[in-house]
Amino acid sequence: MKTVIIMGSTSDEPHAKNITDRLDEYGIPWEQHVASAHKKPKKVLEILDSYKEKAGIIYVTIAGRSNALSGFVAANSEFPTIACPPFADKTDMLVNIHSTLQMPSDTPVLTILDPGNCALAVNRIFEV
Repeated sequence: MKTVIIMGSTSDEPHAKNITDRLDEYGIPWEQHVASAHKKPKKVLEILDSYKEKAGIIYVTIAGRSNALSGFVAANSEFPTIACPPFADKTDMLVNIHSTLQMPSDTPVLTILDPGNCALAVNRIFEV
């Protein structure tokens, strides 16, 4: 079992740390990558390819604004994808949340806004 965190940008690192600190508390191993679905889609596919033969993977995607990353990961992987998008403030959230919530068919993305709850969800999925 492993959590693979994919961030759209290095600026998402503080948000990711809120998740990884909790994953550490739960004893859940994780790896972190930076790859934008808009700017580096081939890199995202390479990351997904490196895990496709493994078992017990949960992807956590961290991307704001136009969040193609979460849907791209979900559409190109058989593993669960949890989006935990970062927002600068409530206004940013209200403007940009729809890019995470409105996924096309066959792209199941779970969306959790709170980083602590994201890590807790990963923990609970792995406990099942």
